Amino acid sequence: MNNQDNEKVFQKSNINWYPGHMAKARRIIQEKYSMIDIVYEVVDARIPFSSKMKDIYDLIGKKRKILVMTKKDLCDEQITSSWVKYYENLGTPTLLLNLNNPHEVQKLVDLTHELTKDIQEKRNQKGLNKKEIRALVVGIPNVGKSTLINRMCGKNIAKAENHPGVTQNVTWLKTNSDIILLDTPGLLWPKLSSEEEALNLSACSAIKESILPINQVAVHILKKLSSYYPTILKEVYGVDRVIDENIENVYEIIAKRYGLLQHGEVNYEGVSTKIVRDIITEKIKGITLDRK
Repeated sequence: MNNQDNEKVFQKSNINWYPGHMAKARRIIQEKYSMIDIVYEVVDARIPFSSKMKDIYDLIGKKRKILVMTKKDLCDEQITSSWVKYYENLGTPTLLLNLNNPHEVQKLVDLTHELTKDIQEKRNQKGLNKKEIRALVVGIPNVGKSTLINRMCGKNIAKAENHPGVTQNVTWLKTNSDIILLDTPGLLWPKLSSEEEALNLSACSAIKESILPINQVAVHILKKLSSYYPTILKEVYGVDRVIDENIENVYEIIAKRYGLLQHGEVNYEGVSTKIVRDIITEKIKGITLDRK
């Protein structure tokens, strides 16, 4: 890997990412604010800090909130569970869910009705019928909002893809649990100034691949595996350790292992693409990138 490649891999990033549909969604949420009873903030269990909306309270104010960690089946449950306790200690009810199990979502339904019991009690005291609870579903792109909504609605209403930017409208959706969901596009804060968080987001496909150089993201993934999951690093890539000084050698080992040598030269772009795809296709699982 030459010096120019190294600059791409290790360059600092100050990313501006604010598509028009995100700004529009924020305006609509503000317009419908008075109708919302509770908020589901959805985060990726592999990046429970990096994927959390940094300006969530600017958006939802003092509305009651449940933090929903999806992709339990892909995370390091021991590490992510420590994040669950961390957020609960801050006063935020938090659930870690595997949405591939259709029964898991009942935990969210039960907690929602528990946290909104006072709303129903007040209506009962006034002689009013029980109301359908209106829940705002928010989160950054590709954290599992659409899958959560489909589970709650019992059918494929929201389109779920393994890349950001699919949902672009704000929509009310009925469930079978006396809960109405307000679906929103993935929302990011206007500027991602932390390189660590930006790389974590890119590694888990929360921001588009074109935003950061793929070599930079791939090296970040390799270093995380080296630091936290050396067994996975060895099993998948045949590599013992990754540090700045041995990146070229690491890429050569992976290139030989997966047939990514071209005329004896390492296809760096091809190796990087494979590493990133291994996360997207869930070949690599049981990892959590955030640490306290």
